[in-house]
Amino acid sequence: MTFVFSDMAISADGFASGLGQTAQKPFGDCLMDDLLRWRFEGAEENAAEIDDIVNAGAFVMGRNMFGPDRGEFDQDWTGWWGPNPPYHGPVFVLSHHTREPLEMEGGTTFTFVTDGIEAALEQAKAVAGTDGRVSIAGGATTVNQYLRAGLIDELRTHISPVIFGEGERLFLDVPAQPMSIVSARASRLVTHITYRIG
Repeated sequence: MTFVFSDMAISADGFASGLGQTAQKPFGDCLMDDLLRWRFEGAEENAAEIDDIVNAGAFVMGRNMFGPDRGEFDQDWTGWWGPNPPYHGPVFVLSHHTREPLEMEGGTTFTFVTDGIEAALEQAKAVAGTDGRVSIAGGATTVNQYLRAGLIDELRTHISPVIFGEGERLFLDVPAQPMSIVSARASRLVTHITYRIG
């Protein structure tokens, strides 16, 4: 059975990004450097968690995680990551607007899915295989949709010591459900907590 997981970097008060996302500010009006400092300044100390974030056979992400535009796609926009995104595999992007698949360097192909979260996940599972892994890459709104639908097996939170006060919150409108802690590890800049869902 395909294993479905998600990694979310969040603030101490549960936000994955701020409001006001633009092409220049992928995380909106928030202290992005504080949220992700552990991935750069603390890269060696958190190497195992960083490596595991992109260790999947396929990925699903929301439209906002792919880019800042709304409505019809800006065909010149190829994502926040430059010509060689970190995924190096198939990425299924949830959208209300069609776009032809976008092939990038390193084996990343963005496929745009317009018929819902279940359809995107089924396509990702088909690519990853029954013994494979699918990452629900984000953002928070997308992860919350999959949590509401009961479609995530494991949630890994990476909690940074910063308060945003507002923004895109993890667990927004997610119904009560049991979780168990698989692992917890604190480092200098982040606390990693992994939950098994259900």
